[in-house]
Amino acid sequence: MTDWRLECGDCGEGVPVEGATLCPSCGKPLLARYDLDALDGEHLRRAWATRRGGMWRYRELMPLHDGESPVTLGEGSTPLLEVSVGEDLAGLRLLVKDEGQNPTGSFKDRGLSGAVTRASLEGVRQFVIPTAGNAGAALAAYAAAAGASAQLFMPTDTPEGVARRCEHYGANIDRVDGLIDECGRLAAEFGDETGAFNVSTLKEPYRIEGKKTMMLEIVEELDWKAPDAIVYPTGGGTGLIGSWKTLQELGALGLVEGSTRLYSVQGTGCAPIVRAFESQQRYAAKWEDADTEAFGLRVPGALGDFLILDALRESGGGAIAVDDHAMTDAALELGRAGIGAAIEGGATLAAARELYARGELRDGETVVLFNTAHLLTY
Repeated sequence: MTDWRLECGDCGEGVPVEGATLCPSCGKPLLARYDLDALDGEHLRRAWATRRGGMWRYRELMPLHDGESPVTLGEGSTPLLEVSVGEDLAGLRLLVKDEGQNPTGSFKDRGLSGAVTRASLEGVRQFVIPTAGNAGAALAAYAAAAGASAQLFMPTDTPEGVARRCEHYGANIDRVDGLIDECGRLAAEFGDETGAFNVSTLKEPYRIEGKKTMMLEIVEELDWKAPDAIVYPTGGGTGLIGSWKTLQELGALGLVEGSTRLYSVQGTGCAPIVRAFESQQRYAAKWEDADTEAFGLRVPGALGDFLILDALRESGGGAIAVDDHAMTDAALELGRAGIGAAIEGGATLAAARELYARGELRDGETVVLFNTAHLLTY
């Protein structure tokens, strides 16, 4: 293992690791930075290959000190599945990273394992989060595994089955007449009043560290070659930011060949990142009256907007919006290929089809779609 430090992703200020949340100077998200010069890339590659599956086998690039153990339910090591979904995409090698096979059914398990692990090691026993469903279920499960409590703030229009999943793991839920941003405000107030640790997206630095392992697994499975492109369904964007972070870390360690273009997909009814990308803005203005059936994409304003936009531009990728009808049809199409994709996963296939028609994805390229949750999470 190696030591890490924290720095602001915007102003670059260094911040003490213990109890870290946001940058004290500018209020922006913090990023974990590892002493990569102290690591031998080839040694890591050999070591990772000998360990049992799961995301914590990459512990040298994770927030653990010597002798510490993670809070884990076996998350990670999800399959990368090659799919054939129609003649109009036959020129691409299309792969799906199927995160629906994580313990609670979504990629949120990775991030919440990372966040709960670090906070629990620092003595936290009470957590709070705003959620449209999957993050709440993941926090509830990992808090339970850590012997801690979980308080969730959830929009009232979240499907009842989603709430029941969270209650199954012992979480307490307050339903909110509003969107995820209003839930976020109430979660922050609850944390201030009770001392509960707020694990909202990017309000602590370690959900990124869990999510980045998706790209680590992809690159390793592709024999340490970067895919040509990834298409990522973007709400808060933690996994997209983490993917770019992984590629930079592996590049510094000499462990990846090639480069990857990152593409963000959002719903036409809530597309702040797409709008900011197209208008060449550094930050994304809040999207008013957000409306999409894809609850994971219904994020009117992302705290890490500038990190998402930086990753898209630096990678040579882009941003695209697709409507709910196209997402739903594409999710069903993935189902006919044997993948239980939630609507957000369907959004990536719909986006890939449009990007290919535009010429942004090209014949012969390897393209990874992220199915972030199983259809049963709805």
